[in-house]
Amino acid sequence: MSFTIMRAKMRITRILSLSLVPAAILSAQQPAPNPPSGGLMPEMVPTISTSSSADAKFTPDRATISISVQTHAVTAAAAAAENAKRQTAVLSSLRALGMTNEQLSTTGYSVNPEYKYSQNNSPTLTGYTVTNTVLADVHDLTQLGKVLDTAVGNGSNSVSSLQFYASNTDMPRQQAIVIAVAKAHSDAELAAKAAGGTLGPLLHLNVGGFNAPPPRPMYMAKTMSADAATTPINPGEQTITMNVSADWRFVPNR
Repeated sequence: MSFTIMRAKMRITRILSLSLVPAAILSAQQPAPNPPSGGLMPEMVPTISTSSSADAKFTPDRATISISVQTHAVTAAAAAAENAKRQTAVLSSLRALGMTNEQLSTTGYSVNPEYKYSQNNSPTLTGYTVTNTVLADVHDLTQLGKVLDTAVGNGSNSVSSLQFYASNTDMPRQQAIVIAVAKAHSDAELAAKAAGGTLGPLLHLNVGGFNAPPPRPMYMAKTMSADAATTPINPGEQTITMNVSADWRFVPNR
């Protein structure tokens, strides 16, 4: 009798041991994720975000001007030949002022037929117009008026526009950044105080939105006479804008 009971206990023990094996294997195949350091979930950091922009002014020191020669003739060849002669004279006179080939670039050349229109009749070809446009990049604004007068006096009969720009905008750009960051910081301090706390350290700062001022155009008369008085030029001022955004830690009062 005791032998039978002992065998039964052994059978039960084996059954229990075998039933636990799959659970142990499953547990080994699916390890529990490691808890964060210290066993605590990370704490959310309260922040204050601000953005600001600032302007800085500067005076342009360079300018570009489109100088054109327009000629008319019965044939395209004749109009082109006359145009080449006059534009060559214009370029030579500008080089005599000290302008280099790098400062004088052709930006347009066109040959267009001209027609006479009358009612109930087909258009009649009367000739051709040739236009040659050169962009002059003037690095010395004190010479700009002389450049214009020299070009017109030597054959140019069309000036489309005058645009001022700066060769270097680093200083005004940096000034605008300093002002914009100071404004963003001041706004953040005010917000933190209003929210019942203080402003903590800076967490993130983004400087962008550099708005380079476009060249400021000064439209001039399309045709100019060679005996006009010296052209007065005043570049005025331009504005550069910088944008910043920042995130600061908010420290609540305890």
